Amino acid sequence: MITNTASRYGLIAIALHWLMAVGIFGMFGLGLYMVELTYYDSWYHGSLEFHKASGVLLALVFLARLLWRQINTVPTGLSDKKIENQAAHLVHLGLYLVMAALFISGYLISTADGRAVDVFGVFAVPATLTDRGNQEEIAGKVHELLAWLLIGMVALHALAALKHQFINRDNTLKRMLRP
Repeated sequence: MITNTASRYGLIAIALHWLMAVGIFGMFGLGLYMVELTYYDSWYHGSLEFHKASGVLLALVFLARLLWRQINTVPTGLSDKKIENQAAHLVHLGLYLVMAALFISGYLISTADGRAVDVFGVFAVPATLTDRGNQEEIAGKVHELLAWLLIGMVALHALAALKHQFINRDNTLKRMLRP
């Protein structure tokens, strides 16, 4: 099953979900590592360029996921409680908004000096908004706060999925593990 049905996620939605999950945790881990490096550490510049390029690719996966969600059936909530289904919808919306803001703040940090973001030598994302006062510093603080917020939200999202799977026994987690 490649596409979603009214009750299950399809292979593409599942792959995009887990690709985003792995990417988010990978980028967060790399970000934590990078902030501990000094300008003279051997991998300071390499990790920064890798983080930027990977962030652009992750943003593209995010856009693909949003597009796929728009053109596909979204499985209905499993809960009999309307409030739980509404809460799940709001949490997903919040996750999407925080991710979008995180990508935008990363872009603003990366292009503050007027240089494009090179994506592994394949293409470049041009700098459009540059040199806006303390752009790099402000966007950097916002980016860090959003990264921690996203990790916290993802942790709650994962705990909710585990609660539904093991306490409610409603197969919520299974819907995102196999089509």
